[in-house]
Amino acid sequence: MSRTVVSSIVVIGAGPAGLAATRAAADTGADVTLIDAAPKLGGQYHRQDARTGDERFALPAGVQHLRESVVWAIEPIDGGHRAHVRTGPADSPDRTGTSIDAAALVLATGAYDRALPFPGWDLPGVFTAGAAQALAKGQGVAVGSRVLVAGTGPFLLPVASSLVGVGAEVVAILEANAAVRGWLSNPFGALAGAGKAGELAAYAATLVRHRIPYRARRAVIEAHGADRVEAVTTARLDADWSPLPGSEKTMEVDAVAVGFGFTPQLELAVSARCELRDGFVVVDAAQATSVPGVFAAGELTGIGGATLSAAEGAVAGAAAARHVGAEVRPPLQAMRRIRSGRRFAAALGEAYPVRPGWRTWLRDDTLVCRCEEVDYAALRGARNDRDATGSRSLKLVSRAGLGLCQGRVCGANVAELSGIDDPAAFAGRPMAVPLRLCELAGADPEATPEIEPGVKV
Repeated sequence: MSRTVVSSIVVIGAGPAGLAATRAAADTGADVTLIDAAPKLGGQYHRQDARTGDERFALPAGVQHLRESVVWAIEPIDGGHRAHVRTGPADSPDRTGTSIDAAALVLATGAYDRALPFPGWDLPGVFTAGAAQALAKGQGVAVGSRVLVAGTGPFLLPVASSLVGVGAEVVAILEANAAVRGWLSNPFGALAGAGKAGELAAYAATLVRHRIPYRARRAVIEAHGADRVEAVTTARLDADWSPLPGSEKTMEVDAVAVGFGFTPQLELAVSARCELRDGFVVVDAAQATSVPGVFAAGELTGIGGATLSAAEGAVAGAAAARHVGAEVRPPLQAMRRIRSGRRFAAALGEAYPVRPGWRTWLRDDTLVCRCEEVDYAALRGARNDRDATGSRSLKLVSRAGLGLCQGRVCGANVAELSGIDDPAAFAGRPMAVPLRLCELAGADPEATPEIEPGVKV
Protein backbone atom coordinates (compact mmCIF):
# COMPACT_ATOMS: atom_id res chain seq x y z
CA MET A 1 0.00 0.00 0.00
CA SER A 2 1.17 3.54 -0.72
CA ARG A 3 1.51 6.03 2.09
CA THR A 4 0.60 9.71 1.73
CA VAL A 5 2.82 12.49 3.07
CA VAL A 6 2.66 16.28 2.80
CA SER A 7 5.28 18.75 1.59
CA SER A 8 4.80 22.45 0.81
CA ILE A 9 6.86 22.26 -2.38
CA VAL A 10 7.83 19.26 -4.50
CA VAL A 11 10.62 19.66 -7.06
CA ILE A 12 10.84 16.91 -9.68
CA GLY A 13 14.28 16.54 -11.25
CA ALA A 14 17.74 17.19 -9.77
CA GLY A 15 19.60 18.62 -12.76
CA PRO A 16 20.69 22.27 -12.99
CA ALA A 17 17.09 23.56 -13.00
CA GLY A 18 15.85 21.32 -10.19
CA LEU A 19 18.83 21.96 -7.94
CA ALA A 20 18.53 25.72 -8.39
CA ALA A 21 14.79 25.57 -7.67
CA THR A 22 15.33 23.48 -4.55
CA ARG A 23 17.95 25.85 -3.15
CA ALA A 24 15.93 28.98 -3.94
CA ALA A 25 12.82 27.57 -2.27
CA ALA A 26 14.65 26.11 0.73
CA ASP A 27 16.49 29.40 1.37
CA THR A 28 13.12 30.99 2.18
CA GLY A 29 12.45 28.42 4.87
CA ALA A 30 9.84 26.55 2.84
CA ASP A 31 9.39 22.80 3.27
CA VAL A 32 10.88 21.21 0.10
CA THR A 33 11.00 17.65 -1.22
CA LEU A 34 13.32 16.91 -4.16
CA ILE A 35 12.56 13.81 -6.25
CA ASP A 36 14.99 12.38 -8.78
CA ALA A 37 15.42 9.09 -10.60
CA ALA A 38 19.21 9.02 -10.23
CA PRO A 39 21.08 7.88 -7.13
CA LYS A 40 23.13 11.12 -7.10
CA LEU A 41 22.38 14.77 -7.70
CA GLY A 42 23.32 16.69 -10.83
CA GLY A 43 21.16 15.25 -13.58
CA GLN A 44 22.33 14.37 -17.06
CA TYR A 45 24.40 17.54 -17.38
CA HIS A 46 26.63 17.15 -14.34
CA ARG A 47 26.43 13.34 -14.24
CA GLN A 48 28.37 12.78 -11.03
CA ASP A 49 30.99 10.07 -11.07
CA ALA A 50 29.25 7.10 -9.50
CA ARG A 51 32.51 6.09 -7.84
CA THR A 52 33.45 9.36 -6.11
CA GLY A 53 30.62 11.90 -5.98
CA ASP A 54 31.02 15.68 -5.68
CA GLU A 55 30.59 17.83 -2.61
CA ARG A 56 29.36 20.76 -4.76
CA PHE A 57 25.93 19.16 -4.82
CA ALA A 58 25.16 19.37 -1.10
CA LEU A 59 21.54 20.32 -0.45
CA PRO A 60 20.33 22.91 2.09
CA ALA A 61 19.48 21.58 5.51
CA GLY A 62 15.94 20.30 5.83
CA VAL A 63 15.42 19.32 2.19
CA GLN A 64 13.93 15.86 1.83
CA HIS A 65 15.70 14.11 -1.06
CA LEU A 66 14.04 11.05 -2.59
CA ARG A 67 16.75 9.45 -4.72
CA GLU A 68 16.13 6.62 -7.19
CA SER A 69 12.51 7.74 -7.24
CA VAL A 70 10.15 8.37 -10.14
CA VAL A 71 6.87 10.26 -10.29
CA TRP A 72 4.49 8.15 -12.34
CA ALA A 73 1.41 10.38 -12.15
CA ILE A 74 0.22 13.78 -10.97
CA GLU A 75 -3.37 14.58 -10.03
CA PRO A 76 -5.06 17.76 -8.79
CA ILE A 77 -6.36 17.83 -5.19
CA ASP A 78 -7.85 20.55 -3.03
CA GLY A 79 -5.14 23.14 -2.44
CA GLY A 80 -2.53 21.67 -4.74
CA HIS A 81 -1.44 18.47 -6.44
CA ARG A 82 -0.63 14.89 -5.50
CA ALA A 83 2.52 13.28 -6.91
CA HIS A 84 2.54 9.47 -7.01
CA VAL A 85 6.07 8.15 -6.48
CA ARG A 86 7.85 4.81 -6.67
CA THR A 87 11.22 4.55 -4.91
CA GLY A 88 13.95 2.01 -5.57
CA PRO A 89 16.06 0.76 -8.47
CA ALA A 90 14.06 0.49 -11.68
CA ASP A 91 14.81 -3.22 -12.02
CA SER A 92 13.89 -4.03 -8.42
CA PRO A 93 10.59 -5.81 -7.64
CA ASP A 94 10.68 -4.26 -4.16
CA ARG A 95 10.12 -0.61 -5.00
CA THR A 96 8.02 1.25 -2.44
CA GLY A 97 5.17 3.64 -3.12
CA THR A 98 4.52 7.12 -1.75
CA SER A 99 1.96 9.80 -2.55
CA ILE A 100 3.06 13.36 -1.78
CA ASP A 101 0.53 16.17 -1.45
CA ALA A 102 2.08 19.54 -2.29
CA ALA A 103 0.80 23.10 -2.51
CA ALA A 104 3.32 23.84 -5.28
CA LEU A 105 5.13 21.72 -7.86
CA VAL A 106 8.27 22.60 -9.80
CA LEU A 107 8.72 20.46 -12.91
CA ALA A 108 12.39 20.23 -13.92
CA THR A 109 12.35 16.91 -15.74
CA GLY A 110 14.84 17.82 -18.47
CA ALA A 111 15.02 16.33 -21.95
CA TYR A 112 15.87 13.22 -23.92
CA ASP A 113 18.56 12.87 -26.57
CA ARG A 114 17.11 12.92 -30.05
CA ALA A 115 18.52 10.26 -32.35
CA LEU A 116 17.60 10.16 -36.03
CA PRO A 117 17.24 6.73 -37.64
CA PHE A 118 19.49 5.54 -40.45
CA PRO A 119 20.18 2.07 -41.85
CA GLY A 120 22.08 0.11 -39.21
CA TRP A 121 21.35 2.44 -36.29
CA ASP A 122 19.97 -0.54 -34.37
CA LEU A 123 23.33 -2.33 -34.38
CA PRO A 124 25.12 -2.75 -31.04
CA GLY A 125 27.73 -0.02 -30.84
CA VAL A 126 25.43 2.82 -31.93
CA PHE A 127 24.77 5.03 -28.91
CA THR A 128 23.08 8.34 -28.34
CA ALA A 129 25.57 11.08 -27.56
CA GLY A 130 24.07 11.45 -24.09
CA ALA A 131 24.47 7.75 -23.33
CA ALA A 132 28.11 7.83 -24.44
CA GLN A 133 28.79 10.80 -22.20
CA ALA A 134 26.88 9.29 -19.27
CA LEU A 135 28.99 6.13 -19.39
CA ALA A 136 32.18 8.16 -19.67
CA LYS A 137 31.42 10.67 -16.92
CA GLY A 138 29.40 8.45 -14.60
CA GLN A 139 31.23 5.14 -14.90
CA GLY A 140 34.57 5.95 -16.54
CA VAL A 141 33.66 3.61 -19.41
CA ALA A 142 34.33 4.27 -23.11
CA VAL A 143 31.68 3.00 -25.51
CA GLY A 144 34.42 1.87 -27.92
CA SER A 145 38.08 2.19 -28.80
CA ARG A 146 37.50 3.98 -32.15
CA VAL A 147 34.46 6.22 -31.81
CA LEU A 148 32.81 8.54 -34.31
CA VAL A 149 30.76 11.42 -32.83
CA ALA A 150 28.10 12.75 -35.20
CA GLY A 151 24.90 14.79 -35.29
CA THR A 152 24.35 18.47 -34.71
CA GLY A 153 24.82 21.00 -31.95
CA PRO A 154 27.56 22.08 -29.53
CA PHE A 155 26.80 19.10 -27.25
CA LEU A 156 28.95 16.98 -29.57
CA LEU A 157 32.06 18.77 -28.26
CA PRO A 158 31.80 17.82 -24.55
CA VAL A 159 30.81 14.30 -25.59
CA ALA A 160 34.01 13.96 -27.62
CA SER A 161 36.01 15.45 -24.74
CA SER A 162 34.51 12.98 -22.26
CA LEU A 163 35.31 10.05 -24.56
CA VAL A 164 38.92 11.19 -24.94
CA GLY A 165 39.13 11.50 -21.17
CA VAL A 166 38.39 7.79 -20.70
CA GLY A 167 40.87 6.63 -23.34
CA ALA A 168 38.78 6.37 -26.51
CA GLU A 169 40.12 7.46 -29.87
CA VAL A 170 37.62 9.91 -31.36
CA VAL A 171 38.20 9.52 -35.09
CA ALA A 172 36.14 12.60 -36.04
CA ILE A 173 33.24 14.89 -35.12
CA LEU A 174 30.67 15.25 -37.90
CA GLU A 175 28.40 18.31 -37.71
CA ALA A 176 25.40 18.10 -40.03
CA ASN A 177 24.89 21.86 -40.15
CA ALA A 178 27.14 24.69 -41.33
CA ALA A 179 27.34 25.96 -37.77
CA VAL A 180 29.47 29.08 -38.32
CA ARG A 181 27.13 30.36 -41.02
CA GLY A 182 24.17 29.57 -38.79
CA TRP A 183 25.51 31.69 -35.94
CA LEU A 184 25.97 34.63 -38.33
CA SER A 185 22.20 34.62 -38.96
CA ASN A 186 21.64 35.81 -35.37
CA PRO A 187 24.79 37.61 -34.18
CA PHE A 188 22.93 39.45 -31.38
CA GLY A 189 21.80 36.15 -29.90
CA ALA A 190 25.26 34.64 -30.35
CA LEU A 191 26.81 37.52 -28.39
CA ALA A 192 24.45 36.73 -25.50
CA GLY A 193 26.43 33.52 -25.07
CA ALA A 194 29.83 35.21 -25.01
CA GLY A 195 30.42 33.85 -21.53
CA LYS A 196 30.76 30.38 -23.03
CA ALA A 197 33.79 31.40 -25.12
CA GLY A 198 36.22 29.96 -22.60
CA GLU A 199 34.41 26.62 -22.57
CA LEU A 200 34.41 26.54 -26.37
CA ALA A 201 38.13 27.34 -26.45
CA ALA A 202 38.84 24.46 -24.07
CA TYR A 203 36.98 22.02 -26.32
CA ALA A 204 38.77 23.38 -29.39
CA ALA A 205 42.09 22.85 -27.64
CA THR A 206 41.13 19.24 -26.93
CA LEU A 207 40.38 18.68 -30.62
CA VAL A 208 43.71 20.15 -31.64
CA ARG A 209 45.69 18.29 -28.98
CA HIS A 210 44.20 14.93 -29.95
CA ARG A 211 44.07 15.71 -33.69
CA ILE A 212 40.33 15.14 -33.94
CA PRO A 213 38.93 16.33 -37.30
CA TYR A 214 35.77 18.46 -37.19
CA ARG A 215 33.73 18.16 -40.38
CA ALA A 216 30.72 20.40 -41.08
CA ARG A 217 27.84 19.44 -43.36
CA ARG A 218 28.59 15.72 -43.02
CA ALA A 219 26.63 12.93 -41.32
CA VAL A 220 26.48 9.17 -40.80
CA ILE A 221 23.95 7.78 -43.29
CA GLU A 222 24.54 4.06 -42.67
CA ALA A 223 26.22 1.76 -40.15
CA HIS A 224 27.66 -1.62 -41.17
CA GLY A 225 28.45 -4.78 -39.25
CA ALA A 226 27.39 -8.33 -38.50
CA ASP A 227 26.97 -8.50 -34.73
CA ARG A 228 27.98 -4.91 -33.99
CA VAL A 229 29.20 -1.77 -35.71
CA GLU A 230 32.34 -2.33 -37.75
CA ALA A 231 32.20 0.65 -40.13
CA VAL A 232 29.98 3.56 -41.18
CA THR A 233 29.21 5.37 -44.39
CA THR A 234 29.26 9.15 -44.12
CA ALA A 235 28.18 11.68 -46.72
CA ARG A 236 28.38 15.38 -47.43
CA LEU A 237 24.97 17.03 -47.01
CA ASP A 238 23.26 19.81 -48.90
CA ALA A 239 21.53 22.66 -47.06
CA ASP A 240 18.45 20.47 -46.53
CA TRP A 241 20.52 17.49 -45.24
CA SER A 242 20.06 15.35 -48.33
CA PRO A 243 23.29 13.42 -49.11
CA LEU A 244 25.27 14.70 -52.09
CA PRO A 245 25.90 11.86 -54.57
CA GLY A 246 29.55 10.89 -54.84
CA SER A 247 30.49 12.34 -51.44
CA GLU A 248 30.18 9.03 -49.55
CA LYS A 249 33.12 7.80 -47.48
CA THR A 250 33.60 4.67 -45.35
CA MET A 251 35.21 4.81 -41.91
CA GLU A 252 36.19 1.84 -39.74
CA VAL A 253 34.89 2.32 -36.19
CA ASP A 254 33.64 0.13 -33.37
CA ALA A 255 31.22 2.67 -31.89
CA VAL A 256 29.17 5.68 -32.97
CA ALA A 257 27.75 8.40 -30.72
CA VAL A 258 24.96 10.32 -32.43
CA GLY A 259 22.99 13.28 -31.15
CA PHE A 260 20.59 15.63 -32.92
CA GLY A 261 19.61 17.91 -30.08
CA PHE A 262 17.02 17.17 -27.43
CA THR A 263 13.29 16.70 -26.97
CA PRO A 264 11.71 17.81 -23.67
CA GLN A 265 10.49 15.21 -21.19
CA LEU A 266 6.84 16.29 -21.17
CA GLU A 267 4.98 13.38 -19.59
CA LEU A 268 4.41 14.98 -16.19
CA ALA A 269 3.63 18.38 -17.68
CA VAL A 270 0.96 16.70 -19.81
CA SER A 271 -0.26 14.79 -16.76
CA ALA A 272 -0.60 18.09 -14.87
CA ARG A 273 -2.46 19.55 -17.90
CA CYS A 274 0.02 22.36 -18.51
CA GLU A 275 -0.41 24.35 -21.72
CA LEU A 276 2.11 23.48 -24.43
CA ARG A 277 3.27 25.47 -27.43
CA ASP A 278 5.55 24.14 -30.17
CA GLY A 279 6.30 21.12 -27.98
CA PHE A 280 7.37 23.07 -24.86
CA VAL A 281 5.65 24.11 -21.64
CA VAL A 282 4.33 27.68 -21.68
CA VAL A 283 5.49 29.74 -18.68
CA ASP A 284 5.27 33.38 -17.61
CA ALA A 285 8.03 35.60 -16.20
CA ALA A 286 7.85 33.73 -12.87
CA GLN A 287 8.11 30.32 -14.60
CA ALA A 288 4.46 29.65 -13.70
CA THR A 289 2.58 27.33 -16.04
CA SER A 290 -1.07 27.63 -17.04
CA VAL A 291 -1.96 25.44 -14.02
CA PRO A 292 -2.05 27.31 -10.67
CA GLY A 293 0.66 26.10 -8.33
CA VAL A 294 2.66 24.33 -11.04
CA PHE A 295 5.96 25.85 -12.20
CA ALA A 296 8.39 24.62 -14.87
CA ALA A 297 12.07 25.25 -15.51
CA GLY A 298 14.87 24.03 -17.72
CA GLU A 299 14.61 22.17 -21.01
CA LEU A 300 10.85 21.72 -20.53
CA THR A 301 10.38 25.38 -21.48
CA GLY A 302 12.94 25.46 -24.31
CA ILE A 303 16.34 23.94 -25.07
CA GLY A 304 18.94 26.41 -23.84
CA GLY A 305 21.65 24.68 -21.80
CA ALA A 306 22.60 24.39 -18.15
CA THR A 307 23.13 28.08 -17.40
CA LEU A 308 19.67 29.07 -18.60
CA SER A 309 18.14 26.05 -16.86
CA ALA A 310 19.70 27.01 -13.53
CA ALA A 311 18.47 30.59 -13.84
CA GLU A 312 14.95 29.42 -14.63
CA GLY A 313 15.11 27.02 -11.71
CA ALA A 314 16.08 29.80 -9.30
CA VAL A 315 13.10 31.89 -10.44
CA ALA A 316 10.73 28.91 -10.33
CA GLY A 317 11.84 27.95 -6.82
CA ALA A 318 11.38 31.48 -5.53
CA ALA A 319 7.96 31.73 -7.19
CA ALA A 320 6.88 28.40 -5.71
CA ALA A 321 7.96 29.58 -2.26
CA ARG A 322 5.96 32.78 -2.72
CA HIS A 323 2.98 30.69 -3.78
CA VAL A 324 3.02 28.82 -0.46
CA GLY A 325 3.28 32.03 1.56
CA ALA A 326 7.00 32.50 2.13
CA GLU A 327 8.64 35.92 2.02
CA VAL A 328 10.75 36.10 -1.12
CA ARG A 329 13.04 38.70 -2.60
CA PRO A 330 12.65 39.01 -6.38
CA PRO A 331 15.51 36.99 -7.99
CA LEU A 332 16.51 39.86 -10.28
CA GLN A 333 19.94 38.48 -11.20
CA ALA A 334 18.46 35.15 -12.26
CA MET A 335 15.80 36.95 -14.30
CA ARG A 336 18.49 38.89 -16.14
CA ARG A 337 20.32 35.65 -16.88
CA ILE A 338 17.10 34.22 -18.28
CA ARG A 339 16.68 37.11 -20.72
CA SER A 340 20.20 36.77 -22.10
CA GLY A 341 20.01 32.97 -21.98
CA ARG A 342 16.87 32.89 -24.07
CA ARG A 343 18.45 35.14 -26.69
CA PHE A 344 21.35 32.71 -26.87
CA ALA A 345 18.97 29.74 -27.01
CA ALA A 346 17.15 31.29 -29.97
CA ALA A 347 20.46 31.71 -31.81
CA LEU A 348 21.36 28.13 -30.91
CA GLY A 349 18.14 26.85 -32.44
CA GLU A 350 18.76 28.81 -35.64
CA ALA A 351 22.33 27.58 -35.95
CA TYR A 352 21.59 23.89 -35.30
CA PRO A 353 18.15 22.97 -36.69
CA VAL A 354 17.14 19.45 -37.70
CA ARG A 355 16.56 19.64 -41.47
CA PRO A 356 13.93 17.47 -43.22
CA GLY A 357 16.44 15.91 -45.62
CA TRP A 358 17.31 13.29 -42.98
CA ARG A 359 14.31 11.33 -44.22
CA THR A 360 16.22 10.58 -47.43
CA TRP A 361 18.72 8.54 -45.38
CA LEU A 362 16.04 5.88 -44.76
CA ARG A 363 15.34 2.70 -46.69
CA ASP A 364 12.13 0.67 -46.54
CA ASP A 365 13.66 -1.78 -44.06
CA THR A 366 15.15 0.89 -41.77
CA LEU A 367 13.68 0.54 -38.28
CA VAL A 368 12.03 3.71 -37.06
CA CYS A 369 10.69 2.18 -33.81
CA ARG A 370 13.28 -0.16 -32.38
CA CYS A 371 11.20 -1.39 -29.42
CA GLU A 372 8.46 -2.80 -31.67
CA GLU A 373 10.70 -3.31 -34.74
CA VAL A 374 8.55 -1.14 -36.98
CA ASP A 375 10.32 -0.28 -40.23
CA TYR A 376 9.84 2.72 -42.47
CA ALA A 377 7.73 0.79 -45.00
CA ALA A 378 5.31 -0.40 -42.30
CA LEU A 379 4.96 3.11 -40.92
CA ARG A 380 4.21 4.52 -44.37
CA GLY A 381 1.71 1.72 -44.94
CA ALA A 382 -0.14 2.55 -41.72
CA ARG A 383 -0.34 6.17 -42.75
CA ASN A 384 -1.08 5.86 -46.47
CA ASP A 385 -2.83 2.50 -46.88
CA ARG A 386 -4.78 2.31 -43.60
CA ASP A 387 -5.42 6.02 -43.10
CA ALA A 388 -3.85 6.15 -39.62
CA THR A 389 -3.42 9.92 -39.45
CA GLY A 390 -3.63 10.59 -35.70
CA SER A 391 -1.07 9.59 -33.09
CA ARG A 392 -3.41 7.10 -31.38
CA SER A 393 -4.54 5.36 -34.58
CA LEU A 394 -0.96 5.34 -35.87
CA LYS A 395 0.27 3.62 -32.72
CA LEU A 396 -2.49 1.03 -32.77
CA VAL A 397 -2.10 0.23 -36.47
CA SER A 398 1.69 0.31 -36.77
CA ARG A 399 2.66 -0.33 -33.08
CA ALA A 400 5.25 2.46 -33.34
CA GLY A 401 5.58 4.01 -29.89
CA LEU A 402 3.91 1.11 -28.02
CA GLY A 403 7.15 -0.48 -26.81
CA LEU A 404 9.01 -0.14 -23.53
CA CYS A 405 10.21 3.41 -24.23
CA GLN A 406 6.63 4.49 -25.08
CA GLY A 407 7.81 6.73 -27.90
CA ARG A 408 10.51 8.54 -25.95
CA VAL A 409 13.12 7.56 -28.55
CA CYS A 410 11.04 7.34 -31.71
CA GLY A 411 8.08 9.62 -31.00
CA ALA A 412 9.39 12.85 -32.53
CA ASN A 413 10.69 11.01 -35.60
CA VAL A 414 7.49 8.99 -36.11
CA ALA A 415 5.39 12.15 -35.82
CA GLU A 416 7.55 13.97 -38.36
CA LEU A 417 7.63 11.04 -40.79
CA SER A 418 3.84 10.69 -40.52
CA GLY A 419 3.00 14.36 -40.94
CA ILE A 420 1.60 14.73 -37.40
CA ASP A 421 1.96 18.40 -36.53
CA ASP A 422 2.19 17.90 -32.77
CA PRO A 423 5.63 17.60 -31.15
CA ALA A 424 3.98 16.27 -27.97
CA ALA A 425 1.87 13.64 -29.76
CA PHE A 426 3.62 10.75 -27.98
CA ALA A 427 3.98 12.44 -24.56
CA GLY A 428 0.42 11.98 -23.31
CA ARG A 429 0.04 8.82 -21.24
CA PRO A 430 -1.70 8.05 -17.92
CA MET A 431 1.50 6.61 -16.44
CA ALA A 432 4.62 8.68 -17.00
CA VAL A 433 7.03 5.78 -16.39
CA PRO A 434 6.77 1.98 -16.74
CA LEU A 435 5.13 0.25 -13.76
CA ARG A 436 4.65 -3.39 -12.88
CA LEU A 437 1.08 -4.62 -12.59
CA CYS A 438 1.83 -5.69 -9.02
CA GLU A 439 2.80 -2.10 -8.20
CA LEU A 440 -0.53 -0.85 -9.49
CA ALA A 441 -2.37 -3.65 -7.72
CA GLY A 442 -0.65 -2.78 -4.45
CA ALA A 443 -1.36 0.94 -4.65
CA ASP A 444 -3.86 2.54 -2.31
CA PRO A 445 -7.12 2.68 -4.34
CA GLU A 446 -7.96 6.08 -2.86
CA ALA A 447 -4.56 7.44 -3.92
CA THR A 448 -4.67 6.09 -7.47
CA PRO A 449 -5.62 8.77 -10.02
CA GLU A 450 -8.62 8.08 -12.20
CA ILE A 451 -8.01 8.02 -15.94
CA GLU A 452 -10.32 10.49 -17.61
CA PRO A 453 -12.07 9.47 -20.84
CA GLY A 454 -10.17 10.62 -23.88
CA VAL A 455 -6.71 10.58 -22.28
CA LYS A 456 -4.25 9.29 -24.85
CA VAL A 457 -2.60 5.98 -24.01
